Amino acid sequence: MDDERDPEATLRAWKESMAAEHETAIEEPDPTADHSIEAVVQLSVRLRFSLVDGRLVERDREQVEAGEPELFSCACGVRGMTRAEAREHLIAAED
Repeated sequence: MDDERDPEATLRAWKESMAAEHETAIEEPDPTADHSIEAVVQLSVRLRFSLVDGRLVERDREQVEAGEPELFSCACGVRGMTRAEAREHLIAAED
């Protein structure tokens, strides 16, 4: 079976349809759904070591401040929103 479809064109079309679906979900939220925004940040820990008898031994542990989240999600299922999109989504849900 010979498949003559252009994989790049297929991928491009899929990305465009997903982007349009994402934009619609942000701008036209389901009025019956819960709309509470959430985001996840990953905490980092800085570890410092010393050399003791030829071995690395942990000597200090410090939690590093987490930055601002880059992507936001809504309880209604819309994922991957920027801060501006999440704000727009909540405003649209209140209308």
